[in-house]
Amino acid sequence: MRTSPNDPVDAVLAEGLKNLWYPICPSEFVGERPVSLRRLGRKFVFWRDQTTGKLHALEDHCPHRGAPLSMGIALGDRIACGYHGVQVRADGVVTSVPGSPGCKLEGAKATRSFHVTEAAGAIFLYNSSENVDTPPPLVLPEELTNDQEYSSFLCYTEWGGDYRYVIDNVMDPMHGTFLHKQSHSMAEGDATATFGVRETDTGFVFEKEGQRGVNFDWTEWADTGIHWMRLAIPYPKTGGPGGSFTIIGSYTPIVPNVAAVFHWRVRKLVPGWQRDTWRFLYRNRLEARHWAVLEQDRVVLELMEPDANQREILYQHDMGIVRLRRHVRKLAQAQLDEQEEKAA
Repeated sequence: MRTSPNDPVDAVLAEGLKNLWYPICPSEFVGERPVSLRRLGRKFVFWRDQTTGKLHALEDHCPHRGAPLSMGIALGDRIACGYHGVQVRADGVVTSVPGSPGCKLEGAKATRSFHVTEAAGAIFLYNSSENVDTPPPLVLPEELTNDQEYSSFLCYTEWGGDYRYVIDNVMDPMHGTFLHKQSHSMAEGDATATFGVRETDTGFVFEKEGQRGVNFDWTEWADTGIHWMRLAIPYPKTGGPGGSFTIIGSYTPIVPNVAAVFHWRVRKLVPGWQRDTWRFLYRNRLEARHWAVLEQDRVVLELMEPDANQREILYQHDMGIVRLRRHVRKLAQAQLDEQEEKAA
């Protein structure tokens, strides 16, 4: 997606809105050794405390000379820069300067620190505009927090396109009828439809009128301190127990035109044989089909021109996309207004 240099709102959205939670990577990406990941317009270093396993995150920038802290050594809740040994604590405070003990750098909060947590097999980071002592809680949909009633698999991939094109794709139920028509039940239902918008407490549902439980018939967008999307695809009995197959999605910019794509595949299952049966069936029969569906989406989005969204002719099926784009632009404008007020 091509960002206009004269549009500050678009520039904010390109890097991701501030003061929101974002998924960063699957949990297994980060161990005790520091890991550098670029997300949300900056580079982060993540590591775990060797004793407690607690996760930490800093900007991957040593305050001394700017060397990447990820090349250093993790020391519990601190990381020692590999360039000159400067030690930075997880809260961004420099605790030791071995080459010049007692210098003014010691004791200074000189590196940006970020709050991180783990849930549903992924690492989440609070993208604060400035350092905060306590972030708001990470509020995920019930499908990812209620292990007694739901079972899920995290599907993570990285696509060569703007993360906003991924959001547009999910906010477009009609593409399933055409692009994915040979996948599972996506050939069912009407190829012609009228859509409507239904408000929720946390966002809205964009849905086909007069058709439910037939195909990819609706998409929900929600803001619970993290932006996420939900959809359901009806399954035949051969798809195993659990009724409709739910997908929860959340998307994070890596760099311009590269997106971190998170999809949790979920079924509503009681513990016991239903859960075990579905998980076995998913791994052995269904997962490959779902990757094939995602691959169809990826190919289309990566072949779209960066300025495709600036040369669109939209129609009624695109109401959800227009609604969501307008909403997030308002959020970005409010963020810019707040920055200006603080500067004044």
